[in-house]
Amino acid sequence: MKRGPIVLAATAAGVAGVLSFHTRSSTLAAGSGAALGAGASAGAPNGSTTTTSPPAGGTSGTSSSTSTTSPASTPSTTRSATGVQVNYNYGILAVSVTVAGKKITHVKIASIDEGGNQLSQSIDQQSIPMLEQETLQAQTSNIQSISGASYTSAGFIQSLQSALGKLGLK
Repeated sequence: MKRGPIVLAATAAGVAGVLSFHTRSSTLAAGSGAALGAGASAGAPNGSTTTTSPPAGGTSGTSSSTSTTSPASTPSTTRSATGVQVNYNYGILAVSVTVAGKKITHVKIASIDEGGNQLSQSIDQQSIPMLEQETLQAQTSNIQSISGASYTSAGFIQSLQSALGKLGLK
């Protein structure tokens, strides 16, 4: 009979703790490869950055322009970069990003090696298109992980952050 008040107090404390719990999204720092495995390699051959110039006939430094854009907007260059290769426990992946100015226009997997693991291939085939779409919608690397693909999501986000960092975006 003396345990009743203790049980009620502990239950009330537990319920209060659960009700006060708030989730928040987490981001991975580009240098946190140790959390996912030591497979991140900054010197990877896929870590290149390419830049393309505006099309011929664009602004050539003269002040007479027939462009109808506002003075604040300038012709944006299209740039691409590939993030570091990340070991995400079921394989190695790298993300490639294309931006026009500061807008992310295209995201894709530059390379992926699941080591022949059928389950990992199935998970990646479902989750990677969702991660790519979410990146395009968010216009940042601060995206939600895909349920059931935690390791793939973490590896994708880490490589994405690396690619955006190379382009001067975060």
